Amino acid sequence: MSVEIAALVVDDEKLARVRLVKLLEDIEGISVIGEAENGEEAVRRIRDLKPDLVFLDIRMPGKDGFGVIEALESVPLIVFVTAFDDYAVKAFEVNSIDYLLKPVNRARLGEAVGRARSLLEEPSDLGREIEKLKSMVRSGGLARLSVSRGKRILLLDLDDIMWLAVDDGLVFAHTGEGRFLVNRTMAELESRLDSRKFFRIHRSTIVNLDHVRELVPWFSGKYKVVMADRPGTELTLSRSRAKELREILPW
Repeated sequence: MSVEIAALVVDDEKLARVRLVKLLEDIEGISVIGEAENGEEAVRRIRDLKPDLVFLDIRMPGKDGFGVIEALESVPLIVFVTAFDDYAVKAFEVNSIDYLLKPVNRARLGEAVGRARSLLEEPSDLGREIEKLKSMVRSGGLARLSVSRGKRILLLDLDDIMWLAVDDGLVFAHTGEGRFLVNRTMAELESRLDSRKFFRIHRSTIVNLDHVRELVPWFSGKYKVVMADRPGTELTLSRSRAKELREILPW
């Protein structure tokens, strides 16, 4: 007999919660025992209700989805639900069992519930399943990068990004339309971006090689990387990275 799943739905958008609850009602063997509209409430409800499975939004005001997990002493099975596709690897690194993009697809939701049911019946399979999912996502890489300008959240095509650089402790993506704030570290970006195209020329700079116009010898084994934007922005290629770049772009 299949295990009965007690689920909690967490999302700061009421309409998103209502839609997800309705979809879950059509799936046999799962019941929604509660909802939460922010991270703090989610922590309290998880502690009180002890659900088997939590559908957890990532971006919420105050404590986000990752903050919810960090605040818990005992973490139930987690399925992240978000409008942004660039948190996937991080989601699996905190042991979520699936990652659904909004608007949630009925078939994909059924797959996530099925995965949860299998893991509740055979919890020893959890680590292996998460590693498999993490590997699948990493191999896919990023398709677009979520960035912000003011209160607007935008999705940039990677081909449009000329370079990414740290400025006063913040990471910015530079395009022909200007620069945009990126809510990621340089290490995270380097691990997710296609290394055949995006190369870290300095600890504070990653360039899109398709947008490099020229390499100019500088001093002490360093180079100036001249970008193909209108002003011909010059960036520094460190001596330690020059050798690795030669393996990709021989000169």
